[in-house]
Parts: sequence; structure tokens; C-alpha cells
Amino acid sequence: MPVLGVRRWWDERALPRLTHRSCQGADVDRWRAPVCAAATGVVLDVGFGSGPNLEHYPAQVTRVLAAEPSDLAWELSGPRREAFGRPVERTTLDAADLSALADGSVDTVVTAWALCTVPEVETALAEARRVLRPGGALLFVEHSLAPDARTVRWQRRVQPVWGRVAGGCHVDRDLPAVIAAAGFAVDVERARAIAPGPLRAWGWFVSGTARPEESGRAG
Repeated sequence: MPVLGVRRWWDERALPRLTHRSCQGADVDRWRAPVCAAATGVVLDVGFGSGPNLEHYPAQVTRVLAAEPSDLAWELSGPRREAFGRPVERTTLDAADLSALADGSVDTVVTAWALCTVPEVETALAEARRVLRPGGALLFVEHSLAPDARTVRWQRRVQPVWGRVAGGCHVDRDLPAVIAAAGFAVDVERARAIAPGPLRAWGWFVSGTARPEESGRAG
């Protein structure tokens, strides 16, 4: 099989299944559940994947709009969507293009290990800010750049290879800083390593809440 064919098979068929299996379980849910529990109303779920956030959304969530590029991941989410029992719609394939959504039409934006993968992350955050209603919030749990130089060196070393095999995932993005630069006031609630030694390159997690600053809103 040509190299491009292998790459397409990996990205479109293998990686969504691996993500479906790996992005669940007690260790992950200890980070995911508190983030999702704060969601209310109409939720834009960025990087929806196979829907692992759904079981953690409270009753106050009335509708979920999914931004998800993978057809296979959406297909795998079927049982979770059925169990959720509330409307779940795939509104876009690209978090950087939310043109189907009106300004101020979303109560909460949730990203769970998704902004680290979005190619045009600055545009995606600008769109998230646009569609959030006044008083709405972006809730996030993400890989991020570590605060210590030694781990950062490892993150920079592994990123060129890691990004190619992990669907464009970045372990070297300072996501709280990126979110703040997009016009949000960021409150980091948790930030710590979940793995020792060199594995810290993949295991520096941050979670928190970001709210649009009025001066940063699109006019």
C-alpha cells in the first residue's frame, strides 16, 4: 500500500478506534467528569470523538452540538448518543468553521483533549467565543506545555513524531496561554503531571474554565 494510503487508513480507520478505546476509564474520567459536570444548556462539544463526554453531562444539558471530523468516530458514538436520551447533532466537521451556528447560540463549549489536536486552534477559539452567549463558558481539560524546562525539552523532542502518529495532537501547546490570547479570562483549576519521568511529555494535564472577555468579543 502506498505511503499516502497507509496514512489515510491510519488517520481515518485505525486512530478513531484506538482513541475510542483509550479515552475512557477511571483515570481519564477523574479529569473528564468534573469538567463536563459544569456544563449547562446547549453544549458545543469540540472534538466529540465517539462521545465519551455524554455520560458525564448533567441533566441541565439540554442539547449537544458535536464538532467532529471523523465519520468513524461519529458512527462509534451511536450507542452513547442513544443512551444520552437528549438531542445530539453533528453540526460541523471542523471546529474552526462554526458557520452553521449563530452568534451567542451556545451556553457552554466543552473541549476534552481536543484543542491539542485542532490544526487552526486560534480560529477555533475565536469561533467558540463568537457562538458563546454572554455569560457562557468554555470548559476544558487538555494536554499542555509543562512548566518545567526538562519536561518541555522532552515535549519538543517527541512532538514531530507524536503529531504524525496521533492525528496532529500537540503536547507542546501552552493551552491556557493560547486560550487567553483568544480573548478569554482563564481560570486553571487543576494542573499536574499524571505520569513520571519522560512520560511526563504526554502527561501534563490542565483543566479549568474560560469566559469571554467583553473587550475580546467579536463585534
